[in-house]
Amino acid sequence: MSKPYEKETICVQSGWKPKNGEPRVLPIYQSTTFKYETSEQMGRLFDLEESGYFYSRLANPTSDCVAQKICELEGGVAAMLTSSGQAANYYAVFNICEAGGHVVLSSTVYGGTFNLLTVTMKKMGIEVTVVDPDAPYEELCKAFQPNTRCVMAESIANPALVVLDFEKFARAAHEHQVPLIVDNTFPTPINCNPFLWGADIVTHSTTKYMDGHAMSLGGAIVDSGNFDWSAYPDKFPGLCTPDESYHGIVYTERFGKAAYITKASAQLMRDLGSAQAPMNAFLLNVGLETLPLRMERHCYNAQRVAEFLEQHEKVAWVNYPGLPGSRYYGLAQKYMPKGTCGVISFGLKGGRRAAEEMMDKLSLAAIVTHVADARTCVLHPASHTHRQMNDEQLKEAGVAPDLIRLSVGIENVADIIADLEQAL
Repeated sequence: MSKPYEKETICVQSGWKPKNGEPRVLPIYQSTTFKYETSEQMGRLFDLEESGYFYSRLANPTSDCVAQKICELEGGVAAMLTSSGQAANYYAVFNICEAGGHVVLSSTVYGGTFNLLTVTMKKMGIEVTVVDPDAPYEELCKAFQPNTRCVMAESIANPALVVLDFEKFARAAHEHQVPLIVDNTFPTPINCNPFLWGADIVTHSTTKYMDGHAMSLGGAIVDSGNFDWSAYPDKFPGLCTPDESYHGIVYTERFGKAAYITKASAQLMRDLGSAQAPMNAFLLNVGLETLPLRMERHCYNAQRVAEFLEQHEKVAWVNYPGLPGSRYYGLAQKYMPKGTCGVISFGLKGGRRAAEEMMDKLSLAAIVTHVADARTCVLHPASHTHRQMNDEQLKEAGVAPDLIRLSVGIENVADIIADLEQAL
């Protein structure tokens, strides 16, 4: 067997494999439907007896090629694309946790994810226990209940920049016979592979670094294939008992290691419909081709900017895992030795008012909701992305009132620093 490709090569070469005379570049299959010669052929697709394409809400060749590329980058067995990162996180949890279930959730996850689980999914009958990601193992284990179905966390929290201790969380999840789901958006698979450290399922907002240009919304779910669902049929009946909406198929029996993604795509996507558009998948693929180059530059620039801010007299504090003084420096060196991401959080000595005034004076860096693309941008989470949280929830999420989230782009780092200097 030949040696697997390195990630740089996967980003360029994997996914689309053109045959003789076919387009070199991944085509956009901009079609809602696909033709078959006989009714029997179509029927076999609807019964999941054959793989193929018949309606783009369920599967599309462009999207499948891009999902396969992301799957290879993460080292998984199966993957799917969704219309957004929010949809990916929702599907990832709801695929195995239904009404009456319980989720253990890291307190520092992105505000949208926190709201999804603690508010919206609570209305669906799913309970959540929020835990401090830095809590000792013994305390973490106290959060589990008999009806716990998964643990969810972020590899690097947005915007708190907490680096997850994967081994601690994976050990706790597996000790209680449930999978660990990790949102790996910020480091991307270029800088971090959660499966190597015990995570079972990975999600992404592909809208961020993977796309890289703030052009297309998208999400992805990747399954490691390592969690044995069939060992706990009482916990995961959706995977281990007959699905009457597909003529009694048992996903674990029919699809083996692909059971989780098959159920998510064939059942949840069928019924909820958050499919990524073929055009968005095409744009995502273009971004993926340069992902390793961009992540290297993002990390280089962010390190320089973090060091500049750390020395500035008007800056009260800086949080970046690449700084030796960061409380997460050790975890970052262990789990992400090539670098973390391009996002920095910091606060000013003048507090919240000074943060707002400084942001208004920036010229190169734009105030936008987005994060993690080629352009340097800035946000005040307490006023924007996390404004639905009260002060206590903000504190749990690692979001101080004066916290500025700076997403360092791939411009010349001297220009980025000069812009910050004049604004400060």
